[in-house]
Amino acid sequence: MAWMTWVAWLAAVLVFATFFMKTIVPLRTMAIISNVAFIVYGLLGLGMDIFAKVAPILVLHCSLLPLNVLRLLEVQRSIRAVRSMQGEQGTANFLTPYMTRSRHRAGSVLFSRGDPADRVYVLGSGTVRIVEFDRKLAAGDLFGEIGVFNDQAMRTGTAVCDDDCELFSVPSAKILELFYQDRRFAFQIARSLSRYA
Repeated sequence: MAWMTWVAWLAAVLVFATFFMKTIVPLRTMAIISNVAFIVYGLLGLGMDIFAKVAPILVLHCSLLPLNVLRLLEVQRSIRAVRSMQGEQGTANFLTPYMTRSRHRAGSVLFSRGDPADRVYVLGSGTVRIVEFDRKLAAGDLFGEIGVFNDQAMRTGTAVCDDDCELFSVPSAKILELFYQDRRFAFQIARSLSRYA
């Protein structure tokens, strides 16, 4: 019974520690460790009178463990994909935990001038052309950020896939949230926008 108490306190401390994690990989890692601690706690209650009370905790953390492992693997996969890209990676590295991957065929129009700017993109592979500026983007390039930060939140150009492309996108709301919350990210965005000045 004493062991159960110690494990319960350890698990509680680990859950508390997850709230101090500022980035997603340490947060998921700490969540996985706390899931394991709570599972051990629940298993220690097997065969005891208190098992009925700890069974919900055991079931909860047995369910959360694979979910946290899956999310951690997804984030790590995105990080590896972004790091393998060419070109400047500073801004892209901030965005990896929030990215959604998609594929587009050659000739696909990602957005047109005047469309609402609802996402920012990082090009994983292929080539994208911004028609109005005759600008070609290569793997690792961030684009679509101008529209997010202009007054009307509208696209200033048309983006077309010149080849089959793999893209990573982040919702504009998350971009704005990161911009206001993290000075380093704001600096990277400012540096990115300065290329168009």
